Amino acid sequence: MRKALAAFMFGMTAMLAMNASAQSPDAVMSKPSTKPFIVLVHGAFADASSWNGVAKILQKDGYFVIAAANPLRGAKSDGAYIGSLVGDLKGPVVLVGHSYGGNVITEAANWHANVKALVYVSAFAPETGETLGELTGKFPGSTLGQALAPPADLADGGKDLYIVQNKFHAQFAADVPAADAALMAITQRPLSQSALDEKAGAAAWKNLPSWWVYGDADKNIPPAAMAFMAKRAAAKDVVVVKGASHVVMVSHPDVVARMIEKAATAK
Repeated sequence: MRKALAAFMFGMTAMLAMNASAQSPDAVMSKPSTKPFIVLVHGAFADASSWNGVAKILQKDGYFVIAAANPLRGAKSDGAYIGSLVGDLKGPVVLVGHSYGGNVITEAANWHANVKALVYVSAFAPETGETLGELTGKFPGSTLGQALAPPADLADGGKDLYIVQNKFHAQFAADVPAADAALMAITQRPLSQSALDEKAGAAAWKNLPSWWVYGDADKNIPPAAMAFMAKRAAAKDVVVVKGASHVVMVSHPDVVARMIEKAATAK
């Protein structure tokens, strides 16, 4: 009886190990995929968990998803970091950027022929040589400056920007339940102040198709600015979610996931 039980347990353990190996990220990333890989890049004052709702839908629909940890130090270095991840994926990739993450995917897509599409979610898509400060200032409506805490000094002489916690809900995530927004405020990751003044590199959206989704109640990036950028990029499709805040992927993950899948399946 003991020998039979031991044999059974050994067989089950081996089978589970084989299944785990077959489904591991390394195994999936190293072989061609039948569907594009989806790489989600968060923006400032957020983290990778902001994509949880979207990732859950995409994963259910059969996509291999990576919600990357964006360093938030500057588009050139952050883009190189995300680009190195893209380069490791053996198959087509859809890059998705939220907010400042749009600047990063615009940079990361350059020199990676496997990127097939860009999806901008309440995001920046700068022209070559343009700064985020310039883009925001083109149109009225952003109240972000009034919600920022005094810059935090860093040991290297730089400065980090945060949103004041008690202003976070109204400024960043007004259509998210207050309790959830409070947790987002606590776990927010800062943006280097210098990133706002960094001139953008080559604009990948000139050579790649793009899709856009954003809310008409965004208080970080003026909706008019995003409409301008989407038109400039000759976007394949644009969805404006009525009443949605800056974190439309948190409040309306279904809408955002459907747009990503539209980009992934486009010919």
